[in-house]
Amino acid sequence: MNADIWENYAQTKDKALKDVLILEYAPLVKHLAGKIGVHIGYRVEQEDLVSYGIFGLIDAIDKFDYKKGVKFETYANLRIRGAIIDSIRKLDWIPREIRQKNKLLENTYAELEESLGREPFEEEIAAKLEISLEETKDLIKKASLVSLISLDDYLERGSEENIPADTHSPEEIYDKKEVGEILASAIDTLKENEKKVITLYYFEDLTLKEISKVIEVSESRVSQIHSKAVMKLRAKLGRYKHLIPL
Repeated sequence: MNADIWENYAQTKDKALKDVLILEYAPLVKHLAGKIGVHIGYRVEQEDLVSYGIFGLIDAIDKFDYKKGVKFETYANLRIRGAIIDSIRKLDWIPREIRQKNKLLENTYAELEESLGREPFEEEIAAKLEISLEETKDLIKKASLVSLISLDDYLERGSEENIPADTHSPEEIYDKKEVGEILASAIDTLKENEKKVITLYYFEDLTLKEISKVIEVSESRVSQIHSKAVMKLRAKLGRYKHLIPL
């Protein structure tokens, strides 16, 4: 985007210029809405996620200071994601009971994997939880309801992106390397379709719809695969599991 447009808008707050900026960066909103859609499946319409994100984009445009030399996309990323997640939270569509059950499922999976020395079967999870197999499958499916990345995580990661690499302490650099090695090892243990979804989502930056086309399954199935893979990764990351979205 031409710096002159930003400079003119900063000085005049002209509505026509603001509309130009909104149209220019609207694709960023659609992309981020698609990314967040992985975590919530079809509980909220994609169009609604985009409309929530537009408010974040407008806020970012109003508050952006181009003179600081920061890329607008980097700055807007946090605002847009925050607006989408805040709007979803206000809908209050994730019951507290489901959050608690998801935590229980995650802990049970980790305990069984440690005691068995392998990935537990759904039947074994059901027996441990003392519920039916169908209830266990439904619980795993509903885990996608709580696979939202918190705004705090986004803000924390966003602030880290703006810190020069040479300002990190040796301990922080070591921790980062250790997390990377543990995560790479954990991803390698996933089933092939889970590994592919995680790779496409986190490393190739594809959206829910794009991933569904690549692996040729429905978008809802991608969401289910993602949720199960995230549960496995969090169980393997131990004290670093907060780095993987809940």
